[in-house]
Amino acid sequence: MTAHQRPPFDRARGTVIAVLAFGIAFGFLEATVVVYLRAAIGAGTALPADGPVFDSYVAFEVAREVTTLVMIAAVGWLAGRGGLERLAWAAVVFGTWDITYYAGLRMVTGWPPALDAWDVLFLVPAAWVAPVWAPIVVSGALVGVGLLAGWRLRTGGRVAVGRLEAIGGLIGGALVIASFLVDSARVVAGDLDPWSGSPVFWAGMAVAGLAAARALRGSMRLGPVEAEG
Repeated sequence: MTAHQRPPFDRARGTVIAVLAFGIAFGFLEATVVVYLRAAIGAGTALPADGPVFDSYVAFEVAREVTTLVMIAAVGWLAGRGGLERLAWAAVVFGTWDITYYAGLRMVTGWPPALDAWDVLFLVPAAWVAPVWAPIVVSGALVGVGLLAGWRLRTGGRVAVGRLEAIGGLIGGALVIASFLVDSARVVAGDLDPWSGSPVFWAGMAVAGLAAARALRGSMRLGPVEAEG
C-alpha cells in the first residue's frame, strides 16, 4: 500500500508525529545553541538585556532568527498540501519549538527562574519583550489550533477561513505583536517593572481566538470532502 493509498487518518497521524518531533528536536537544539553562543561571547545566562557584550552580535542574532523562521516555514510547506494546511503545520512547529526552547533552557541553565521573568523574544524589526508566560501562551494556542486545522485538512475536511476570520486573525496577531513592543525600550535599558502591554496582549489573543473558533466551527458545518491523492 503506497502513502497515497493509506487511510486519511493514518496519513494525518504520521504528519502530526513528524511535525511534533521536529518541533521538539528543533526547540531543544535552539536552546543548546543559545547556551553555547552566550558562553562564547561571555554573556552568561539568558537575560533580556546584555549591553555592550551583545551589541556587536545583533546582526548575527537577527540573521539567526530569520533563518529559524525560514526553517519553520519550510517544514510547514513540506508537511502541508495547500496554503491553509501548510500554515497550520507551520504553526504547530513554531509553537512546539518555542515551548521546548524555554523548557530546554530551564533544564540546561535553570533559566527562566519563573514564568514572569522578562525575555527578548525577537529583534525583527525591533526588540519584542514580554514575560516568558506570554510567548508560551501564544505557542500553546498555535499548537492547539494548528493541530485541529491540520488534522481536519489532512483527513479531507475544510477549514472555513473567510474575510471576517482572516481579518480577525490579522488584527489579533497585530495586537499581540504590539503588546510585545510597548515596553521594548525600557526593558532593553534594564527597567524590569511589570509589563504594561498585558491588556493589549489579551485583547489580541481574544480576537485571534474568536477568529480561529469561527473558522474551525465553520469547517465542522461544511463537513468532509474527498481527500486528495
